[in-house]
Amino acid sequence: MNATIFSQSWVDTALYPFKNNFLRLEAGNMHYVDEGKGDVILFVHGTPTWSFLYRDFIRELSKDYRCIAADLIGFGLSDKPKDFVGTPQEHAINLRQLIEHLNLKNITLVVHDFGGPIGLSYAISNPENVKRIVMFNTWLWGTKEDKNAQKIDRILHSSLGNFLYLNTNFSPTVLLKKAFYTKKLLSKKVHYHYKKPFPNRNSRYGLLNLGKSLIGSSDWYEELWQNAVVIKNKPVLILWGEKDNFIKMKNLEKWKNFFSSETTYAFKAGHLVQEEKPKRTVAIMKKWLSD
Repeated sequence: MNATIFSQSWVDTALYPFKNNFLRLEAGNMHYVDEGKGDVILFVHGTPTWSFLYRDFIRELSKDYRCIAADLIGFGLSDKPKDFVGTPQEHAINLRQLIEHLNLKNITLVVHDFGGPIGLSYAISNPENVKRIVMFNTWLWGTKEDKNAQKIDRILHSSLGNFLYLNTNFSPTVLLKKAFYTKKLLSKKVHYHYKKPFPNRNSRYGLLNLGKSLIGSSDWYEELWQNAVVIKNKPVLILWGEKDNFIKMKNLEKWKNFFSSETTYAFKAGHLVQEEKPKRTVAIMKKWLSD
């Protein structure tokens, strides 16, 4: 475990000033942040991000809440075993183990991207233990018929897609930048913290495997969606980037039509609202939680 800890010297503690915690899982060491005291807020990221995405939220909200943010196995400061299957189903199992290990109760669940189905699968299985939901751009339904997803899936299953992901670190280097509506809001220092967790080919299989699950796990997403009625009446805050080229506005409308008690804010931002509108979204979430 010490080898994992020593490999993190590249993290700028001015940007990410949190203590490192680890849970030993069958797949490897899962890194997580556990800051503050009070009601629990659990942050779940997608790809190619990690708990770093929520740093501004954790820094501010941990003054009044217990903020927990895990790095999925294969991402961030967690181990990156080449042989880990890396589907959202497996990530959901790992997240459940973290929740049970920390004995988390009355959770406010915050999800984004693949973190949506990963985190919401827990809420659907344990609705009594999830008090509220905060949602950034994400989905929870079958993806087989989605043309945008089909296009991405074809690329990821091609030899070129595999080469780009594994040999050039394409996802955090190129796709993450494309995910910004206002490109200048991605500083070199912040971009570095998204590229650095994947220094070589062997560390990038988590990126590839989760990407392939966009359609590969479509039946699982649809099953969750069919059972999502148990979270329909939860208080929900939606913070959505209108200029997202990956998860488009039709997904927001689907969420708004589903939840019976949602509060929605849409921003002129891309896929990573947390990076493009940090102060505004933190302030909105803080007020919504206190209300």
